[in-house]
Amino acid sequence: MSKAFKGRVITPGTAKAKALVTHGAFRTLQSYQKALMFDKQVKCGDRNNRELYKKPMIGKALCLPETIGSTTGGMILYSVCALGKQPACMLFSKPIDSLAASGVIAAANFTEAHMPVIDSLGEEFLNFVQDGMVITVAPDGTVTVD
Repeated sequence: MSKAFKGRVITPGTAKAKALVTHGAFRTLQSYQKALMFDKQVKCGDRNNRELYKKPMIGKALCLPETIGSTTGGMILYSVCALGKQPACMLFSKPIDSLAASGVIAAANFTEAHMPVIDSLGEEFLNFVQDGMVITVAPDGTVTVD
């Protein structure tokens, strides 16, 4: 059974990928720090996030409520995109924070990365989606979960 959700487009584009879901806040620095230096699969390095820890993030539809943590969060997301190690898309149930937004907007404008980012999808979205479900992102911010 598929279900569609409508959010706000932060960076436009289309994507189709398998969902990788966390119900806890995504700590950008902890999640990517080790992976960017040593891990070609870019597995989540945040030990406090049991839903994502040690799971590869490249090419996944990263479904999360929000990002938190270091003021380097935007730069980390920009770097992930500049290195071509980004998720297929980032889908936020809550409004995106300014640091994450600055990183993904800079990446969309100054790298070759393609990573649509949609926010404000709502709690129903995060409660519905599960790891492995197929996510399709449309340019208008519609996210379909199959």
